[in-house]
Amino acid sequence: MRRVLVTGATGTVGNHVVSQLHEEAVHVRAGVRDVSRARDRFEHDIECVHFDFYKPETWGRAFEDVDALFLVRPPSMSRVGRHLAPAIDAAARVGVAHVVYLSVLGAEKNPLLPHHRVEDHLRTADVAYTFLRASFFMQNLAGVHRADIVERDELFVPAGDGQTSFVDARDIAAVGVAALVESGHENRAYDVTGPEALSYHEVANIFSAALDRDIEYVRPGAIEFAIRMRRRVPMPLVVVMLGIYTTARLGLAKRVTTDAERVLGRPPRTMREFVEDNVDVFRRD
Repeated sequence: MRRVLVTGATGTVGNHVVSQLHEEAVHVRAGVRDVSRARDRFEHDIECVHFDFYKPETWGRAFEDVDALFLVRPPSMSRVGRHLAPAIDAAARVGVAHVVYLSVLGAEKNPLLPHHRVEDHLRTADVAYTFLRASFFMQNLAGVHRADIVERDELFVPAGDGQTSFVDARDIAAVGVAALVESGHENRAYDVTGPEALSYHEVANIFSAALDRDIEYVRPGAIEFAIRMRRRVPMPLVVVMLGIYTTARLGLAKRVTTDAERVLGRPPRTMREFVEDNVDVFRRD
């Protein structure tokens, strides 16, 4: 049976990769930092192992007898050459043949992004690779922005009138699983977006219709946004968020591709489908 190690296994995309691989009857090994918590979260026959990019002593057991790797760069990791690149090389040395890497849309054009450096390293490593260059996750709206939607009826985002090709993390995972279990995806890059580009005005209207209450798109300035978000997440993540929304405001996040549909044989989920699937998440108690 094929064995796949999934890093970032409890994350937004990784947890869907684990569940979808399990449905495909693949032997899934979830690489996690807290094994006991992961075991409580996953099916009983999901193998959970301690894995940490910052602790090379955890790599050997995690990579043992693994055929393919789903690779997620920890958001806090900026020094790719010191931690992540050596882990990739260690995996290749013990026989991992294929790495599917969760990248970001436009990574190939921006050498300042750590994702760009990871892609460069994978091209030279002794492995086949598949890059999933994903657009902005719809699930982010159910994360750090959920409190504003639930408690204030606000979509509080400094993105101006810019559009974004939002994509559902379940569809990103499905493309990744296809690359891991099917042949023909080696040494390729997929730009994984949703089926449409939407402004946050349009997103607020979708939320309003699905939740049956008015959700207002509020366009804060960068300082106002940073002050509110700093109460919820670390400042480095606030800076990353500001960069993402500046990209949207400048019109650089609206590109829509058909890569997901070509791989999956169906259209990716729409924002309306995502919100309707998660009405309970955004409903007031």
